[in-house]
Amino acid sequence: MQRQIDNILTTIKSKFNVNVKAESDNRGYIEVDKNKLFDVANFLKEQGFDHVKSVTGIDYPDQEKIQIVYHISSYSNEELAKIILALKSFVTYKDPHITSLYPIWNSVWTGERETFEMLGVYFDGHPDLRRLFLPEDFEDVYPLRKNYKIKLEGLFVDKSS
Repeated sequence: MQRQIDNILTTIKSKFNVNVKAESDNRGYIEVDKNKLFDVANFLKEQGFDHVKSVTGIDYPDQEKIQIVYHISSYSNEELAKIILALKSFVTYKDPHITSLYPIWNSVWTGERETFEMLGVYFDGHPDLRRLFLPEDFEDVYPLRKNYKIKLEGLFVDKSS
């Protein structure tokens, strides 16, 4: 299987000129500029990666950017089902927009919505980018950004300990 993941990553690296790494015999990652994300994702789909297991984001406040991570695998291809690829890209605080991968994988539906809601990343082209958990009037704060502060107003805090 190590040979298979190496072959996949080598092909992607040469075709798209992106950073890739095999982390084990069944895990690897691909770092791609957000402008190449859709093309790389489409290529992975053509290779048999038919499912996104998760979508998440990581806040880097010192760099004023957010990393978007898609964990990709397959249901239909038994060999590819053993592999999980992390497809990674960044957006900046000033331009938190990235192309939705929904046209390629419908399984990003919920993950992109949650990342939008919790980190403020806009997935352009997502057919239903709205809140999942928070009220609609919950504005201008993103609970998974590291600068998020919990409001203590009205709460009793025991300072005797």
